[in-house]
Amino acid sequence: MHELNQHKIAALLPQRRAQSNKGSYGSVAAAAGSLAYRGAAALCVEGALRTGAGLVYLASVEPVLAAAAARLPECCLCPCAAGADGGISPESIPFIQRQKATVLLLGPGLGGTAQSAARAAETRILVQRLLPGFAGSAVLDADGLNAAAQLLAEGKALPHPTGELILTPHPGEMARLTGLSAAEISADREKIAQQYAKKWNVVVALKGSRTIVAAPDGRTCVNPTGNPGLARGGSGDVLAGMTAALLACRLPAFEAASCAVYLHGAAADRAAALCGEYGMLPHDILPQLGRMFAENQR
Repeated sequence: MHELNQHKIAALLPQRRAQSNKGSYGSVAAAAGSLAYRGAAALCVEGALRTGAGLVYLASVEPVLAAAAARLPECCLCPCAAGADGGISPESIPFIQRQKATVLLLGPGLGGTAQSAARAAETRILVQRLLPGFAGSAVLDADGLNAAAQLLAEGKALPHPTGELILTPHPGEMARLTGLSAAEISADREKIAQQYAKKWNVVVALKGSRTIVAAPDGRTCVNPTGNPGLARGGSGDVLAGMTAALLACRLPAFEAASCAVYLHGAAADRAAALCGEYGMLPHDILPQLGRMFAENQR
């Protein structure tokens, strides 16, 4: 297992070509947000926009779209019918599938058992039907992971897109996905990440202090950046959007996840230096991310 560093990350991020256009950098469709979690959708799509995706579509219900549009006029909007507890109704799946994105981001703020059993059931349907029908690569995060955990607990297979799949669990989500206890996961995070990356044929970014990124072929790295100021709601939404954008920019899944976690943590370290670990917020990561790209001519 190797430790990520600035030199390695800079080498993985390609220069943007002079003769390029928005189609050169892919498109992200984010199925995200619900009445209770409007901010999660805005944070993940801004993370994707700020990390270089050519186009970003937000598929969600109208209150979520209104909040995102007010902050991010660059984001394309895909209005969805409202289902249980103000989440995305499964009847909108055909509309989401018609967006022709190259990367699918599924999960931030979709809602689950914290809202109702009906909301959790609809989120499971979204995961079951959107992932297998998707022609590109995908990132599964947050409530999408919890839905996948329920499918695995029922003996069903983990749904996959045609391309590569990245999972971004924190230890609690990883415990639900694997059936292990949080203590068992914490005892050997590297081994657990490697084991399940191979078992599920996915890239696992097991978040936390010194996030582990593991690929199905055994490659593993550890991220040294980040600080306890990230320990608040919304930080993971930004990371999910960043990861999806790097996939859209045609980085392979292991490299996309590795770059995303390093850059996310490094930008958070800069935010903490300005605002303090208590005072920083997830959206403070984004301007620092831009400064880092500029300093590295990206």
